[in-house]
Amino acid sequence: MRKFGTIGLALLGVAAIGVSTRTLDTVDAANEFLASLDRTQHRDAVKQTDDDYRTRWRYTPASRQGVSWKSMTADQEEKATALLRSVLSDVGMKKAGVVRELEQVLGEIERNPRGRDHEQYFFTFFGTPSKSSEWAWRYEGHHISLNFAYKGSKLVASTPQFFGSNPAEVMAGPKKGLRMLPKEQDVALRFLASLSDGQRSKAVLSQRAPRDIFTGESRTAKRQANEGLKYSDMTGEQQKALQNLIRVHAEAQRPDEANRRMGQLAAVEFESIVFAWMGGAKAGEGHYYRIQGPTFLIEYDNIQNNANHVHAVWRDFDGDFGRDVLGEHYASSPHHGN
Repeated sequence: MRKFGTIGLALLGVAAIGVSTRTLDTVDAANEFLASLDRTQHRDAVKQTDDDYRTRWRYTPASRQGVSWKSMTADQEEKATALLRSVLSDVGMKKAGVVRELEQVLGEIERNPRGRDHEQYFFTFFGTPSKSSEWAWRYEGHHISLNFAYKGSKLVASTPQFFGSNPAEVMAGPKKGLRMLPKEQDVALRFLASLSDGQRSKAVLSQRAPRDIFTGESRTAKRQANEGLKYSDMTGEQQKALQNLIRVHAEAQRPDEANRRMGQLAAVEFESIVFAWMGGAKAGEGHYYRIQGPTFLIEYDNIQNNANHVHAVWRDFDGDFGRDVLGEHYASSPHHGN
């Protein structure tokens, strides 16, 4: 079996990848990657645009379809990395790498390196990448699921977006101090600490955190109760701080997509946003928060494994998986399930 290559190792950490860092158009990057695959890999990688698997996303350990790092040559790894770079910011690339790095750490903690395989992260395509038609793709493995839908070269959806890890912070050994989603926790804790007693009484729904994010691996995200602290009940500085926390969750995407998300919220949603918290108010205590508006939901939890197991997701109620684009495809062609 091929050993873990230079490209894959570079993805695991912050170090620069040992290839060109030019950013390709995503259609071009996807087609270059697909062209590098052999016939069997290509068959595994590409499904119909409306295949049922497109909305069957997972962040838990599961059997997945597509092409994994484990099956790639060094040249294919290089092209897969270029594809990820075409959609993710430097922050996003680092997060994607840390997910896999901490999967290795989890394998060492559990003494289960085969069961926690950092090469079992998959690329799956729905339709053929094209500058004139609808298509989509996903990058997924344990604790990560990134979904992208296009009208030709135009990115129309980048959710569900999920990042997580166990452990959230390495407590011992050579990687001690390595953290997953540190800003998502630290910025939120500072925001919570800025609230007055009256504001906190509205924001904190329970002293007990839930076991996991409420939406889980649902194909369609369900709106949660509109409980918590309203944006309109925050001071100007607190409103800016909440906007910053939302951007922390968006900044894994390339700047144009992060700005598109933030622009949509600024146009119609900020006044309707509600912030809710459950659990403890300090690092090391199990906690959960959500930020919900009319069209989107962010959920974060750090609860399991003694509050050292983190999950964070961004869902769009109507736009996950590019549902509008998918609906157009359903209307014009037969449905192809598994």
